[in-house]
Amino acid sequence: MNHYEKGRHIPDIDTLKRMADELGVPINYFFCESELTAELAKLIANMTETEQAALIAELNKKQP
Repeated sequence: MNHYEKGRHIPDIDTLKRMADELGVPINYFFCESELTAELAKLIANMTETEQAALIAELNKKQP
């Protein structure tokens, strides 16, 4: 894990899936650019599809 964190090695997709499963996070968590978006990724991944659709609808209402 340390080699991945320091950029010495780049994990393949299967390794990323295993790491995500072990950490209890979605794969896209690893690609978030901020703590805030990483937290959102975790929360959204734990929602049902219905809840996700409702969230999208609510957020779209706030768009200009």
